[in-house]
Amino acid sequence: MLTYTEVAERMGISTNAVKTLISEHKLLAIRTDEGIVVPDEALDGDVPVKHLFGVLTLLHDAGYSPEESYGWLTTEDDSLPGTPFQALHENRATEVKRRAQALAF
Repeated sequence: MLTYTEVAERMGISTNAVKTLISEHKLLAIRTDEGIVVPDEALDGDVPVKHLFGVLTLLHDAGYSPEESYGWLTTEDDSLPGTPFQALHENRATEVKRRAQALAF
């Protein structure tokens, strides 16, 4: 898990820009006992994981909280295989988006 400051340094942007990415559902932040943090899996190097924005928007529209979204993204899915986060990192976003979209129904 990364703090806003760590994410900002890694991405080369301000902490306010990190907060904007989070509020626009382009980056995931969750509340933990340590405060609000960004999961490592949400970044691919120094940028948000490709297609994370679309998946987070779908999950938000389905009524998922950031913490529920994180749970869904990190839960093993034998039909993918692996977790949705792993699939996003491996450019298998179509299946992840399809599953996220189905959650709204």
